[in-house]
Formats: sequence, structure tokens, C-alpha cells
Amino acid sequence: MAKSIVITGSTRGIGLGLANELLKRGCNVTISGRTQLSVDKALASLAEQYGLERLYGLPCDVSDHSQLSNLWHKAHERFGSIDIWINNAGVGIIRKALWEQDTDAVRDLINTNLLGVVYGSQVALKGMIKQGGGAIYNMEGFGSNGMTSAGMAAYGASKSAVTYLTRSLQKDSKEQNILVGLLSPGVVDTELLRGDYDDPAKWDKAKRTLNILGDKVETVTPYLADKILANTKAGARISWLTPSKVALRFATARIKPRKILD
Repeated sequence: MAKSIVITGSTRGIGLGLANELLKRGCNVTISGRTQLSVDKALASLAEQYGLERLYGLPCDVSDHSQLSNLWHKAHERFGSIDIWINNAGVGIIRKALWEQDTDAVRDLINTNLLGVVYGSQVALKGMIKQGGGAIYNMEGFGSNGMTSAGMAAYGASKSAVTYLTRSLQKDSKEQNILVGLLSPGVVDTELLRGDYDDPAKWDKAKRTLNILGDKVETVTPYLADKILANTKAGARISWLTPSKVALRFATARIKPRKILD
């Protein structure tokens, strides 16, 4: 039986890439984005290849608990159950010292990257307990492993908190028939990544490292999709850019230069 999957923040980037790969593997997929326009555009793109029978979408601001509840109920109504819920929605922020960052942008970042995952997990857990099981995956990012960098205080804090939240939810849900895990895509060439830089000189400098570590969405998402569908272990961390892969890429950077972001 086809699995039914909800992905927040899935009208572009990694979320859209995951939707594409999961549809390709026969799943029923519900996508969401902040606006009806973004949802309609993504639906049209995916429907060209997969049709609309296994595809559904609606707008959802993940910082609004009522909209996430509506996303659950509408997707459940459409497909009869939700086997997997992926909290993917996230935003970035220009790399600057915290005191130089726009206050509204910081608020939006925390509301989306952290509060959105808290609310999304809460909604999914309640629904899955009621239906008798399921799986929830939360998307990691820079800061999840404790790494720090100048200009990344707010973003890194939001992702570090998501990792802590997920580990805690694994304990909260251990008596339920629910898997809670993490997705770690690594460095992926998306609008979110490129939007971190507003200084061309800093971007050119950053690309030296990002080209070594980075990958395209279409490279990373097939791996993530396969691992999500195959996983049966609570507390799994599905990671694309492993420490050994990082070491190998740096070791071979001069021999086999990569131009992912050019």
C-alpha cells in the first residue's frame, strides 16, 4: 500500500525535491508553502509528470498552529492516513552579527525554523497517536552538530534547538508506535543557501568551501527518500554528508575540483 507523506515547505528546494522523489517511488504526497501561488506552481510542475491522483497541496504558514492542524486534517481526509510527516519548512537570514540583523527577519527565522517544527511535531504526534502510528522527520541544518560560524548565531541556534527537540520527542514517544528521526541533507544548492550572502566578495570566498561540500537538490533527495521509506528504527539520523565523505572531498579537492555553485 502506498505511503502517504506530508512535507512542509515543499514548493521549492529540498522539500520540492523530496516530493518529486517520493512521488516517483509511488507515494501519496501532500505539499505545502506559504502562499497559494507557490503551491499552485509546484503542483502544476509535479502534476506534469505524476498527475494529481497521488498529489495534494495547500498553503500553510508553519508558525500558525491552526494552519498546521488544517494541513493535517485536509491531507488525512484526502488520503485516509498520514504515514510520514516531514518538518522541512525553513528560512535563512543574511550572515551578519546578531546585533546587525533585522529584528523582523530574526523573528521570522525563529518562528519558522523552530516554532514551526514544534507545532508541526505536536500536530503530527497527536494525529499519529490517534491513528495508531507513523513517522516524523525533522530537517537539520548548520548548527545542528554544535558547529558555529560568524554571522550564524540565530540560524544555528534554531537548528541546534531542532536537534534537541527531536531527541527529546524520541523519548516522549517511545511508548507510542511512532518513529521520530532527523534528516541531515548537508550543504545543498538552494535559494536558502544563496540568500545567506549579500556581499559578492564574501560569496566568492564562501564558494571555495561550498563547492567542495555542496551538492545539488537532485543529488541529495533520492538518497533521503530511499532512506526515509526504508527506515524502521526510532531515533534514526539520515545523513547525506557524513564525516568520511567530508574528509574525502577535502582530500581530493585539488585533484577533482567540484563546481557545484558556479
